[in-house]
Amino acid sequence: MYKIENANTIIRSFKSVAVPVVSVLLAAAAGAVILAISGTDPVEAYTALLKGAFGDFPSFSRTLEKATPLILNGLAVALALKAGLFNIGTQGQLLFGALASAAVGFSFQNLPPLIHIPFAMIAGIAAGGLYGVIQGALKAYTGAHEVITGIMFNYIAINITDYLANGPFRDTSSGNIIARTSLISETSYLSNVMGIPAGFLICLIAAAAVWWIFKSTVIGFEIRTVGSGINAARYSGIRIKGILIFTMLTSGALAGLGGAIETQGIVHRFQPGFNIGLGFEGITIALLGRVHPFGIIPAAILFGAMKSGAGLMQFTVDVKTEIIDVIQALILFFVAADLLVERIIPGITGKRERMMLSTGWGGQA
Repeated sequence: MYKIENANTIIRSFKSVAVPVVSVLLAAAAGAVILAISGTDPVEAYTALLKGAFGDFPSFSRTLEKATPLILNGLAVALALKAGLFNIGTQGQLLFGALASAAVGFSFQNLPPLIHIPFAMIAGIAAGGLYGVIQGALKAYTGAHEVITGIMFNYIAINITDYLANGPFRDTSSGNIIARTSLISETSYLSNVMGIPAGFLICLIAAAAVWWIFKSTVIGFEIRTVGSGINAARYSGIRIKGILIFTMLTSGALAGLGGAIETQGIVHRFQPGFNIGLGFEGITIALLGRVHPFGIIPAAILFGAMKSGAGLMQFTVDVKTEIIDVIQALILFFVAADLLVERIIPGITGKRERMMLSTGWGGQA
């Protein structure tokens, strides 16, 4: 009996991984067709892409650097999905996290790194978490759908951070003509650890923490129960409003951490437009990773590799970098279209857990 259960577990695990893998392969095949139609050798293009992403250690380090904010935004989306919430507001949460981290980074110049680095990071986490709490409270107490509020809050965040970067926080150094903050102090920089971006290592810890929450804690069980069905959770005595708010707080905090790491480890200031799109890509990463904390990591590395290697592919075979966007869109399409993948390879999906995205339009918890 034990061996049969083990075999069934292995089969389920294989089917869970198979859909993302097949989706990536189908997207790569479709991208190869597009490249061939445009007159480019697909093999040469993909070889240049892989070389640019993994050809040497600096390239690999740059790939991990690109993957870092994607991991955290993927975790933010996945955490919310476990509670049946579609946190499309991660973009705004990331922006506030990036700006708050920058504000602490350039406002305090004489702090030692052991204090300044976590101080700036906590500021980003707090800003993203507080912005997520507002959306969670609106959902819990008014029934406002988190997708609608998330979209609106993204626009609010974009405009507020643009104003601050072009107003009170603007870089006033001579020669600056664009909206951006001053450079943060070097004492708040996130450096590399033996060539590996420190931010990526923080992401691994965050992924392990999220996995542990769902695997071993009461709050994780309650989040999953709420995601399985509001009525079942209510009859179980779970405080649904509290869970919804806590989930959006934690989800926003993860997105804010992604913004903070982007500021402290890469940009070293806040500049409007630099982080646009990272929050939305987190949705694709979460789905490709099957909403599993450890599945999100390779999914983000894949997307980071495409971003990192796109430049060399363009330089080597004169391919427009927009082809990478097309391939990413195709990956999302195939991941979301389980039935299509099932038609192409029968039996690959099997039975799997389906998540209920929220309690409905305007439905109160």
